[in-house]
Amino acid sequence: MSKFEYLRLADAIAAEIAGGALKPGDRLPPQRSFAYERKIAVSTASRVYTELLRRGLVVGEVGRGTFISGDVRRGIAPSPEAHGARIDMEFNYPLLPQQAAMIAKSLQGLERTEALEAALRPSTSTGTQAVRQVSAAFLARKTWSPGAEQIVFTANGRQCIAAALAALVPPGGRCGVEALTYPFIKGIAVRLGVTLVPLAMDEHGVRPDAVQKAHREAHLTALYLQPTIQNPLGITMPAARRADLLRVVEKLDLTIIEDTVYGFLDDEPPLAALSPDRCIVLDSLSKKVAPGLALGFIVSPLRLREIIMASVRSGGWTASGYAFAAGQRLMGDGTVSELTRLKRIDAARRQQMAAKLLAGFEIQANAKAYHLWLTLPPHWRSQTFVAAAARRDIALTPSTTFAVAPGHAPNAVRLALGAPTLEQLETGLRALSGILIAKEEDFDATE
Repeated sequence: MSKFEYLRLADAIAAEIAGGALKPGDRLPPQRSFAYERKIAVSTASRVYTELLRRGLVVGEVGRGTFISGDVRRGIAPSPEAHGARIDMEFNYPLLPQQAAMIAKSLQGLERTEALEAALRPSTSTGTQAVRQVSAAFLARKTWSPGAEQIVFTANGRQCIAAALAALVPPGGRCGVEALTYPFIKGIAVRLGVTLVPLAMDEHGVRPDAVQKAHREAHLTALYLQPTIQNPLGITMPAARRADLLRVVEKLDLTIIEDTVYGFLDDEPPLAALSPDRCIVLDSLSKKVAPGLALGFIVSPLRLREIIMASVRSGGWTASGYAFAAGQRLMGDGTVSELTRLKRIDAARRQQMAAKLLAGFEIQANAKAYHLWLTLPPHWRSQTFVAAAARRDIALTPSTTFAVAPGHAPNAVRLALGAPTLEQLETGLRALSGILIAKEEDFDATE
C-alpha cells in the first residue's frame, strides 16, 4: 500500500461521518477487525485511525474502543446547523412557547402590499432615520444611551463581528480575545488573516496584565471581549475589573470590540458607558427574538463609523429591508422588551433546574445565563463525554470548541439550556448526571 492510501481510507471514513452514516458516539471496529475487513495491514489501519484522531473526528482510549467524536465538524468553527439530536444542549437559541404568537401579532399588517413594497426595497448599512432612532432607544440601558447616528446595521451578530474585526485589524494583525471565547470568531479571523491572541482570565474575566503582556510581546490592534454573561463561562465583569481594564486599553491605545449578545439577560451597561470612544458595541436580535428574525447592530464611536460602514458594504453584510421593517416593529411596539422580560425569567428557572440536578458536580454558572460550564470528573475527557452524551441523543459542546490555543482546553463541556423544552431539559440533565457518576468499571458501557 502506498503511503497515500491510508489517507484515502481516512477520507472515506470522514465522508461517512459527514454523510451521517456514522454518527457521534458510534463505535468503530477494533483496528485488527478494521484491517481484516479492508484487507489491509494492521499497521495501515493504525495509521488510518491516527489520521482520524488528528482530524478530531474520533476519540478513544486504549482498551476502551474508538468512537466518532461528539464534535465531528472539521475546521475550527462550529456548524451553524444543529445535529438533529433529540435534546439539543449545543446551540443556544432560547425559544419560548408563546413567542411565535407574540411576533405574529407585532408583524400584523407587514404583509399588506404597501408595507411589503417598502420592506422589499434595497437597504443600506445605516437603514433609515426611523429605524436608527428606534434601535438607539431600544439598546439604551442605565448609564448608556447610544446616539442614532452611531448605529450601523448588519444581517446578524456574526456579521457584526466580521465587519468590526475587518475594519479594525488589518490582515496579519493581532486581536486579543478571551482564552475561551465565542467559537465563530476563530473562523472569521482565519478568513480575514487575523491572528487571535488568547488572553488569560480569572473569575472576573480577562486580566488587564494579560493584555499588557500580549501587547509587549507583539503589538495588538484591538480586543474582542464579552464583558457581560461571557460565552462560555458566564462571567459578568465587575466594576473594578472594568475600570482597570479600560485604563490599560487607554494606555495602550487599543479599541475594544464589545459583544453584548447575552447582555439582554442583565442590566449591566456595556464598557462603552465608561469609555465611549474606545468601544464598538455589537448586538443582535437573534437571542432576544429568534435566529430567523436576526438584525445586527454595531454602535460605533463616530470617529470609526465611516470605516465600519465601508466594511459592512465591502463584506456584503447589509441587512435586508424586510429585517429592518420587522425589527423596527418588534422593537418599537415593546415586543422585544416583553420577550426579554420573559426570557430572563425562563433562563433563571433553567439555571435553578440545572443547579439542582447537577448538584455535587463542578459547575460554573451565572444565575441569569442560558448556559453553564461543567468541569468533568477525572475519568472523563471532554470529547469522550460529548460522544457518550450523543449516544443518548444529547448534543453538547466540548471545551475544545471554545479554546483559542490548541491543546489548552480544560476538561469541560458547555451546556446550552435554552433550546430544549423544560421537560427535555430535565430529562437531559438527569441523563448527564447519570453519565457523570458512572464508575470506572462501568466506563466501557457508559462510553
